[in-house]
Amino acid sequence: MTGTSPDLRLGVLGYGLRGSLARLAHRPGSGSRVVALADHDEAVRDRAAKDFPGARITGDHREVIGHPDVEAVLVLTPDHTHADLACAALRAGRPVFVEKPLDITVERCDLVLRTARATGTRLYVGHNMRHMPVVRLMRDLIARGGIGTVRTVWVRHFVGYGGDWYFKDWHAERRFTTGLLLQKAAHDLDVLHWLAGGYTRQVQALGELMVYGDVPHRRAPGEPKSADWYTEDGHWPPHTQRGLNPVIDVEDVSLVNLRLDNGVLAAYQQCHFTPDYWRNYTVIGDAGRLENFGDGPGSVVKVWNARRSEYRGEADAAYTVPDAGDDAGHAGADPLIVAEFVRFAREGGRTDTSPVAARMAVAAGAGATESLRDGGTPRSVPDLDADLITYFERGQRA
Repeated sequence: MTGTSPDLRLGVLGYGLRGSLARLAHRPGSGSRVVALADHDEAVRDRAAKDFPGARITGDHREVIGHPDVEAVLVLTPDHTHADLACAALRAGRPVFVEKPLDITVERCDLVLRTARATGTRLYVGHNMRHMPVVRLMRDLIARGGIGTVRTVWVRHFVGYGGDWYFKDWHAERRFTTGLLLQKAAHDLDVLHWLAGGYTRQVQALGELMVYGDVPHRRAPGEPKSADWYTEDGHWPPHTQRGLNPVIDVEDVSLVNLRLDNGVLAAYQQCHFTPDYWRNYTVIGDAGRLENFGDGPGSVVKVWNARRSEYRGEADAAYTVPDAGDDAGHAGADPLIVAEFVRFAREGGRTDTSPVAARMAVAAGAGATESLRDGGTPRSVPDLDADLITYFERGQRA
């Protein structure tokens, strides 16, 4: 897209924690610009008016969706509102970007997919980790046959800032998220599916609210978060946290076992009270294994595939994770999903993200949450209608 191309005119719903995506999309004269934005918070609207001069700023999402200048809509609101807002925009004929997860139940995800199919309006889901260089490097190594056929995938997610990010606002409540195995894990489950080449069919999980449920320092209902709700090196150890959400009923540690439709077995672990923040993927095939050490530029993916041995820190091959060229969010992935959406909204065609994959990540997370709250009883993931799968696999063409 050249600088002389008309900008795609965007409407934004929600300008909270993921408002950075709207700022990335606002590139007047370079392909896209924000012309309307809705948020229920007056202070947020005041900030948006400064960030997007000349844009229509309102507290009513309908004024954005129905704005005559809006050509596409970014849904950046809390998770439990995604389906309603996305469906409203789709019915109005506006291509839609939905920040992950697609919604917080399988039924509401399926409603969005059916609405996109019925209206023929383009739907995009922002699973940005598919654009992270470390994930693309691992996927390329697997595709080249570096470890043979994938047989099992293990993922560990150490959420060092979990107390700040997920237990001080709506994320801490089941009614807004279902649980963090859906809200937080949707990224990792999608990547797990992408690397393994299949979708979860059966899931079993255990989990508990082990730490943050015992911290007594809560905000009063209706009291806003304090200005220092997040600091880079503060709020440690977890029991020193202050200003937690009045209601906390989601788990802060979870362990999940998954069986995929292609026979791959997988495991996922998530902990929100570790001192460090990082993700570790281990993918084992029938001819080797790979593992990432860090996920930013300059990190390394190591491959062991030449011989048997005791543990060797020195792998048979090591690959440096490249720089995405723009570090604005998630190792440079956020600018890439915004660019992909702008291109898709204008031209259509295939994308690296997938509404079907987004639904399947939610379905795996929802099933895992049901399992852990029922003593670890296995759950089967409900099927998606075959015609919907076909429609989206064809690039949303009938």
